Amino acid sequence: MKKKSNKKAKRQVSKKIVIKKAAISPLGDRVLLKPVAAETTTSFGIIIPDAAKEKPEQGTVVAVGPGKRTDDGKLVPVSVKVGERVMFSKYGFDEVKVGGVEYYLVSEANILAVLN
Repeated sequence: MKKKSNKKAKRQVSKKIVIKKAAISPLGDRVLLKPVAAETTTSFGIIIPDAAKEKPEQGTVVAVGPGKRTDDGKLVPVSVKVGERVMFSKYGFDEVKVGGVEYYLVSEANILAVLN
């Protein structure tokens, strides 16, 4: 009986989503995003080749900068938090590769919405 309860406990632990902290710390009001993988098939089952895929416009926040300074010198913190899924401007990001993993570096002004 103890072995079954241990297996259940292991299964529950493996279902947790862990977002590892990246080796990059954004500056200012920049946000580091891990892009969400684009779908490879349509709703009708048509397979989309890699050459025809568009860059994703959604991502998960991995790291956040401290915020932007106003003219008065006050710090305005970034409004998104680590772990949130966001939608961002199609052309408003910089691609960064760290350890073979692709990330997008986006200014907070280019984040359009937080997806629930």
